[in-house]
Amino acid sequence: MKRSERLKAIREIIAGSKISSQENLAVELDKRGFNVTQATVSRDIQFLNLVKVRDAQQNEYYSLSSKYHGDPQVGLQKVKAKFAGNVISVERANNIVVIKTNPGEAQGVAAALDGANFAEILGTVAGDDTIICVIENEENAGKILDLFRNY
Repeated sequence: MKRSERLKAIREIIAGSKISSQENLAVELDKRGFNVTQATVSRDIQFLNLVKVRDAQQNEYYSLSSKYHGDPQVGLQKVKAKFAGNVISVERANNIVVIKTNPGEAQGVAAALDGANFAEILGTVAGDDTIICVIENEENAGKILDLFRNY
């Protein structure tokens, strides 16, 4: 079978199931008639720009990144997954939203925010446990604050 067919199958599998490892993905591909090696799966994961996200129970699984998928909802899902269990508080000062995370989690949460391409967020800066989000204006900062507090 062609690579394009395999890549399409991977996108379908990832969209429909929580696949936690390359081995699990290879098993699912085998069920669909694709006999692949771990190296092939690894290359396909890189090509499709798949990312690992966590659900509310901290289980990791592969997801299509918003940059490849072209679907903003995927980016929002990734942000929600990163917020779950990692974000301690969200506060606002004028047009800046400050997010406090568990130690070591700020970089991952900020990367998810950057990948979601929020039009209102001009940029993020992350340390070990704190993220500063610069928002284009105070009105949108309030909207972003409310949105993030609901995650």
